[in-house]
Amino acid sequence: MFDDHLTHAGWGIHPVLFEIAGIQVTTYAFFILLALCAGGYVYYLCAKKEGRSNENTFYVALAAISGGILGAKLFSWFLEWDTIIANLPDVTAILSGRTIIGGIIGGMIAVSLTKRFLKIKGKRGNLFAPAASIGIAIGRIGCFFAGCCYGVATYLPWGVDFGDGIPRHPTQLYEAVFCLLLFAYFMYAKDKVKTPGLLWKQFLIAYFSYRFLTEFIRPSEVIFLGMTFYQVVCSLGIIYTLAKMQVEQHHEKS
Repeated sequence: MFDDHLTHAGWGIHPVLFEIAGIQVTTYAFFILLALCAGGYVYYLCAKKEGRSNENTFYVALAAISGGILGAKLFSWFLEWDTIIANLPDVTAILSGRTIIGGIIGGMIAVSLTKRFLKIKGKRGNLFAPAASIGIAIGRIGCFFAGCCYGVATYLPWGVDFGDGIPRHPTQLYEAVFCLLLFAYFMYAKDKVKTPGLLWKQFLIAYFSYRFLTEFIRPSEVIFLGMTFYQVVCSLGIIYTLAKMQVEQHHEKS
């Protein structure tokens, strides 16, 4: 199973938060909205402190959010096309799927294109690192309540039954804690690190490394050289980020 939100009926710790006039508001949707708001607010505060709370900063943030949502959705469609087709004409699978890795990649592409189109100079990665960290941490709590993105079976005392009667690794909470630690680090380091964009590169390396390791305790399909799809993507992401850091360091010295 890929990193999706296509769970079985009855799964989840508390999938529905409340109901109004027959319309269910899911706990997952609530936490995703909260994650976007928290990430946006942290980005705004960091930008304001750096004196960057201008129109361009708003456009870049909007591009990151829009690209992230689109990238998360497109990645999910690519990975779950067989499930989507099998369930047609039911569009539940089309509407529900999304992935964090796809969101990160989509957000990066959207920001790059927006900066090029608007001729915006300067790197804003140090602003995005704490914002993305807190956003993912909150979003993963939603995943936990929804019963998606879970781990493999475990006999550890903190194993959680998400609806199939099998205690599993609560990998959503593991990731939430990890990203909260990243958030604390980036909030501490943002005033001390002077290299533009360095914190974002640190975020990419840290998050991709974490996801690579946790794939070993998630029920994901192996596709290449003993690695899952996300391990392949994370490996490429780490290599790309390290290579970019080397190139930038070389340019600074020359």
